[in-house]
Amino acid sequence: MQIETYGQQLEITPALREYVETKFARLARHFGQHCGVRAQLSIEKPDHHAMATVNLPGRTLHADAVGPTMYAAIDILADKLDRLLLKHKEKSQDHDGSSLRDALD
Repeated sequence: MQIETYGQQLEITPALREYVETKFARLARHFGQHCGVRAQLSIEKPDHHAMATVNLPGRTLHADAVGPTMYAAIDILADKLDRLLLKHKEKSQDHDGSSLRDALD
């Protein structure tokens, strides 16, 4: 997984870059194939904004989050992306019209 982090009118410190990479590393467990993530961090007082775009083969997923601190916004964003990837994975594995939950029951 390739993670690109940049700031909009904000300097990305090594600590912020490492935090983003640590949080987004858990997203790689959903896919064995190559995917790229572009994360944009910005401040619009008083809120901190974090946006990310995940490029998968044949699909692009986008999520954004707002938090009182940049670290909180990154946490919210990572949770949203995790849910989006799980939903996408479930849809891509659902070929015959029955859901995965039906197969488990």
